[in-house]
Amino acid sequence: MSTQIEHLVDRNPRVSAEELLDGFRPSERFGEVSFDTYRPDPSQPTQAEAVQKLKAFAAGVSGRGGQGGGGFFSKLFGGSKAATSAQGIYLDGGFGVGKTHLLASLWHAVPGPKAFGTFVEYTNLVGALTFRRTVDALKEYSLVCIDEFELDDPGDTVLMSRLMRELADAGVKLAATSNTLPGSLGEGRFAAQDFQREIQVLSSQFEVVRVDGEDYRHRGLPQAPSPLADDAALDAAIEEHFPGRRVALDDFDALVDQLSRVHPSRYRALIQDLDAIAWRGVRTIDQQAVALRFVVLADRLYDRDLPILSTGVPFDQVFTEEMMAGGYQKKYYRAVSRLTALAREADEA
Repeated sequence: MSTQIEHLVDRNPRVSAEELLDGFRPSERFGEVSFDTYRPDPSQPTQAEAVQKLKAFAAGVSGRGGQGGGGFFSKLFGGSKAATSAQGIYLDGGFGVGKTHLLASLWHAVPGPKAFGTFVEYTNLVGALTFRRTVDALKEYSLVCIDEFELDDPGDTVLMSRLMRELADAGVKLAATSNTLPGSLGEGRFAAQDFQREIQVLSSQFEVVRVDGEDYRHRGLPQAPSPLADDAALDAAIEEHFPGRRVALDDFDALVDQLSRVHPSRYRALIQDLDAIAWRGVRTIDQQAVALRFVVLADRLYDRDLPILSTGVPFDQVFTEEMMAGGYQKKYYRAVSRLTALAREADEA
């Protein structure tokens, strides 16, 4: 059965506000996870402790956002001891220790209207809907989960801090994870000084939960497969690994150009209904704006668990050395880790 070939460069999805908001749920990769399916590492006691703290937090989330019983400032400046309990919970740790699994498990455990998305997806939502419409929509939720909270862009951090303050004031419970690199910012520790400077009083409303461990994506796994030799080898691999499936095949340069014409909030729709990805001529990206858009695409591909076949440079060379050592290094390391995992999946398909 012949593979059905499509091209991302031919796609230009249109997404309504309702469709955007409906997409704020755990991806297929975490669509059925729970606290019971999380397997704490016995040598890392913080992992089991995090499960218990999240279960307790989930038990305290109830009602619609506006009916949460006291706003953020009332909790901060007055009321009983019970009223001053944390409005949010923050999972802090390195890459691949299961924080997203835990955050998705919390989302699944809480009833009522709720949202789950990455930090970047929320900033993109504001860009697509406007700040006020985003607040008006999310303040009706009982829980808002923010995966991979990022402190490397001051503008976005201030934007998100304002959004979180308004949601907390409406009684919405907040849960977040950090994407801190191991060894940076004093082992993460919630990046306390940066967060307190940017978020100010909101930071005191989070209970910080440390999740230690090593990157599960690299535990005992082989190195990422080498890119295919040429276009002929790529075409043959597509037919071999994905017969009868729907594969998006694109020239890499044309793809990154297309990303500049599609708002990042629509990247999820851009890759909808695909079974795999194939790229010709992957090269090192040397422009920061292009690289950051590509990171968003990598995240959405990882959410969908779409295997990737490619020619050109391997994915650990897709960003320059300067980028990998610069202010956005956390984003780039995450993208390389995820792209490598997807390339490995294609090789094993």
